[in-house]
Amino acid sequence: MRKRRVRTVLAGAAALALALAGCGLKSGSPMVDDVTPGKLGGGQSLDGASLTVTSKNFSENIILGQMIGLIFKAAGAEVLDRTNLPGSISAREAIVQGDADAMYEYTGTGWITYLGHAKPITDPLKQWEAVRAEDRKNGVTWLPQSTLNNTYALAISKKNNAKYHLKTLSDVAALTKKNPSAVTICVENEFASRDDGLPGMEKAYGMSIPAANIKKMDAGIVYTQVSKSDSCLLGEVFTTDGRIKAMNLDVLTDNKHFFPNYNAAPVIHTATFEKYPVIAALLDPLSARLTTEVAQVLNAKVDVEGEDPHEVAKDWLIEEGFIEAG
Repeated sequence: MRKRRVRTVLAGAAALALALAGCGLKSGSPMVDDVTPGKLGGGQSLDGASLTVTSKNFSENIILGQMIGLIFKAAGAEVLDRTNLPGSISAREAIVQGDADAMYEYTGTGWITYLGHAKPITDPLKQWEAVRAEDRKNGVTWLPQSTLNNTYALAISKKNNAKYHLKTLSDVAALTKKNPSAVTICVENEFASRDDGLPGMEKAYGMSIPAANIKKMDAGIVYTQVSKSDSCLLGEVFTTDGRIKAMNLDVLTDNKHFFPNYNAAPVIHTATFEKYPVIAALLDPLSARLTTEVAQVLNAKVDVEGEDPHEVAKDWLIEEGFIEAG
């Protein structure tokens, strides 16, 4: 399971923060791209600024971190690339401690993992507002979120769905009552046992999937099994995963809003933001353009087609007119 899905605050986070300098955080690569302002950065200069961008170590978050860095670079900043840090906590602590200035974070991760709340807030905007307000005390500034929502979902192959016509998780619940043996599901081990995973979903939707019909496996295998095998009618997926479209899967709507919102938003070390408030004008238009569908396309370029995250980010920013090649 992706490391950012950890749902409890690690007791050793403070100790980790002290150890960051010894585990390679001080290393990084200067961004040397020859890029200039497009739609962004023309009137928002970062000339003279020296900024560090970071990210977690999965494709989507690396792409988003690269986008921030490239936009800063186009606006005139010297940028140090410290993306691809292991797990959520190391990237988080880099922002809190000021060892990094900016990254994209997810509202559900902030609310549940970092701030320690057990119950997510259903309304995406209210959850972002709550995270933004509470995280101020940690020296973290949350800029407006995108509609990119990398949350849990169940998916079914289009081939199998031609028979069952499932659209929502309530449809799955109805099928479990009508034909229990038809509902087989492939999930990761952790998702199978957590209250905010399969057990909670079953309770919220009033469904009961027989234990024999629940198959546990690594995340990557789930997509293959749902797409190409008859052993899994349904599978646990992440909504922005590029393999959803590549493998012709239908994502079922969480019509009761059980799963937490994981909307991506830029988080900035507050002292940095106070020094360079123009950062908001640079990143707000980017976030406004980022959607779940955009993320699926970009993630597929890395995870399915094998492209480099930096080049994927750069090409897309140029295509969108946010920056221009020098």
